Amino acid sequence: MNFETFNFHPSIMAGVRALGYTIPTPIQLQAIPPITQGRDIIGLAQTGTGKTAAFALPILQHLRQNPRGCIRALIISPTRELAEQTCEVISKLGSKTGLQSVAIYGGVSMEQQNRGLRSGAEIIVACPGRLLDHLWKGTISLSELEILVIDEADRMFDMGFLPDIRNIMGCILHKHQPLLFSATLPAGIRRLVRETLHDPVTVQIGRTLPAKTVSHALYPVQQHLKTTLLKEILNGTKTDSVLVFTRTKHRAERVAQQLVRAGYRVTSLQGNLSQNQRQAALTGFRKGSIKILVATDIAARGIDVLSISHVINYDMPESTDDYIHRIGRTGRVDKNGEALTFVTNADAGKIRALEQLLDAPLERLTLQGFDYNRPAPDKELRFSQRPRRRVVRRQEIGKQTAMK
Repeated sequence: MNFETFNFHPSIMAGVRALGYTIPTPIQLQAIPPITQGRDIIGLAQTGTGKTAAFALPILQHLRQNPRGCIRALIISPTRELAEQTCEVISKLGSKTGLQSVAIYGGVSMEQQNRGLRSGAEIIVACPGRLLDHLWKGTISLSELEILVIDEADRMFDMGFLPDIRNIMGCILHKHQPLLFSATLPAGIRRLVRETLHDPVTVQIGRTLPAKTVSHALYPVQQHLKTTLLKEILNGTKTDSVLVFTRTKHRAERVAQQLVRAGYRVTSLQGNLSQNQRQAALTGFRKGSIKILVATDIAARGIDVLSISHVINYDMPESTDDYIHRIGRTGRVDKNGEALTFVTNADAGKIRALEQLLDAPLERLTLQGFDYNRPAPDKELRFSQRPRRRVVRRQEIGKQTAMK
């Protein structure tokens, strides 16, 4: 079975060949025919299985038959990074079709996006908040919409976007073809399915598990020794690109700075960065000028870098779903990958849940020669080393307030 089987227009097949696609992935094989037939779809598949092309190719096939120069397809994405990535894939696949796509998300100028909309884009890939801004201002109209894709639906639910999705749905008053893609299907998404889809075809590729090409290991360690252990592992491991996940944006920034001081080519990707900074970090990581990316869970979806050899969970993810999405960044398209997770005594419950999901005990590893008993820095010493100028200023402010 190859892509010729789908009878796509030659202009679309040109994009398929340009991206080097030859054999459809299981989600593409099962989802493309019913989408092409106009059916509502629930697509359930692990991250990294090719579901973007599974909906992008039928959309391009449908839209090229009767171009109108207005918005006819909408893909809703949870993050800016995923919106950019999806738009890039659509642009490459449709490079010979004459169809235009525009990414819509916050943190950048609306006027710049308006110019793209006025140029006759028929496909928009949008984050919910900024899309609603455009809808309220009247710069986007969905009156001619024919296909709606809700991508990474479970992530939308996790990020609290469900009310925004319902508001967007309220702006689409006519019949259209809804497609919902997700790695998991929690109860909140099931309710959305009942509200949105009519007699849908469900396409599910295997259980919701990490790819079989990924190996898993746990590194028990005290919290204060994690950064030291991370450096030792990086020093002694042959890697291509490494994605390190932390629980908070402040920790991501701090760990990245410590690795930079140790001589690594590294940057961080977290919520305190501007859109330009986030894009620069992703671009450097994709091109290989940056070898290590330290990120929060905003990067668990939306990074499409085939050369990521290792995902390191500096902090244990909050749920098994989060683990799946993080680990989905490595072992992609039949490449081998390694998932290393630092765990503390507080993570015992999460480890049990993960082992239950994987239906196997996870290997516990220790690093030979590493001092796991090194004490934590003295808290009083750390506080005494803080700049006294701040304390003086507070005292001065207190005196000024008393004088008033």
